[in-house]
Amino acid sequence: MNIDELLKQIKRVHFIGIGGAGMCPLAEILHHEGYELSGSDNNESDTLRRIRALGIPVAMGQRAENVDGAEMVIYTAALLPDNPELVAAREKGIPTFERAKLFGAISRRYPNTIGICGTHGKTTVTAMTVQTAMTAGLDPSALIGGRLPMINANGRVGASEYFICEACEFKDHFLELSPRCAVILNIDNDHMEYFKTMENMKASYTKFADMADTVIYNGDDANTLDAVRAVSAGKTLISYGRGEGNDWSAAHITMNRGAFPEFDILYQGTLFTHVKLSVPGSHNVYNALACAAAAHYAGADADGIRRGVESFTGAGRRFEILYDKNGITVADDYAHHPTELEATIDTALKMEYDRVWAVFQPFTYSRTYMLMDDFARVLSKADKCVLTEIMGSREINTYGVSAEQLRAKIPGAALCDFPDGVADYLYANVQPGDLVLTLGCGDVYKAAKQLVKKYEARG
Repeated sequence: MNIDELLKQIKRVHFIGIGGAGMCPLAEILHHEGYELSGSDNNESDTLRRIRALGIPVAMGQRAENVDGAEMVIYTAALLPDNPELVAAREKGIPTFERAKLFGAISRRYPNTIGICGTHGKTTVTAMTVQTAMTAGLDPSALIGGRLPMINANGRVGASEYFICEACEFKDHFLELSPRCAVILNIDNDHMEYFKTMENMKASYTKFADMADTVIYNGDDANTLDAVRAVSAGKTLISYGRGEGNDWSAAHITMNRGAFPEFDILYQGTLFTHVKLSVPGSHNVYNALACAAAAHYAGADADGIRRGVESFTGAGRRFEILYDKNGITVADDYAHHPTELEATIDTALKMEYDRVWAVFQPFTYSRTYMLMDDFARVLSKADKCVLTEIMGSREINTYGVSAEQLRAKIPGAALCDFPDGVADYLYANVQPGDLVLTLGCGDVYKAAKQLVKKYEARG
């Protein structure tokens, strides 16, 4: 029986790794729809605290008995085949599905799913679009890869036909979705251990776009243009970008306080609205244009789009300010690919701090190995760089790569034990006027929070 049919018949679902960024919002949506949930995880996190606050029981550690009573088990792609809960579920005959399958089933419950994909910016654009749609008086359901402060959650259940969701290309997971509208932000060289070539990656984006009726795409991104050119005839194609030939474009761009964009949004060459962003970085011009196009597709008017975009202060772990006292600022960002790191560090360098500290936790051996020189180049832009060991996650280090190899390529960089050594080193060396920016998609934020605790204890 496929997952769509099974969800109509069962009520009790267990999540292995429920605290993951991709698992938590799915659990939140099923909880709101009345399913009885349980979960397990190996590490405490902010997402686990949110899950428990909903009344969902979470077991720490993964044991066979945790799946008792479940009618369906959902697991993450990072799970090893010998995971005791996964093994027990299969032995008991409990249907098991990777999270992408559940995500796809949820997307088919809505008449109009907007899937937002791309190598960079997915979480920011999805969160901005959800906030804008809500500000405009719409009531979308949503699944976001990070916490949206407006709802203090990664997901929500609304009453409208629209489901606005973040669609991830990792291992072609986004091909499990059923979008009515596909939004393609950009296509860059990530997850190449799976895709192998850029042509393969672009072909996957073409497949995703082909599943939709409407395609909103970055008309300034060469790889995206290649993917869209191969889309079947008959689609409604809507472009955005700084270039004048796009359906949605930006004009008269200025940067307030050196980093916060203000500009006119043009639709088909005519002034649509004027916006002053509350998130820093020139890359957010593109994010706001993608949001405007998607929100407009969902029925938002110009005033609602302006108010939504201007009120958006970021998603969780996207240049999220954790501490700003006594001349020292600590922020945390999810950037984990060289292109994202460069955009974030360049933005920080324009924000008039005395020094910018880039504290980076490399994520996966394959990415670190394949993009080593790019990582070294962009991290060298920061005034100071601190590295942790590589977080291997789902991988085995068959590459012989190490954080020390990366450190040797960055002048003056330090390599510290995580998280205590990182926090201690920063506490001893950061000075008033500095910005500390923790970077990575793993748990590097723990070092930032330890540092904040030290400052708060000092008073």
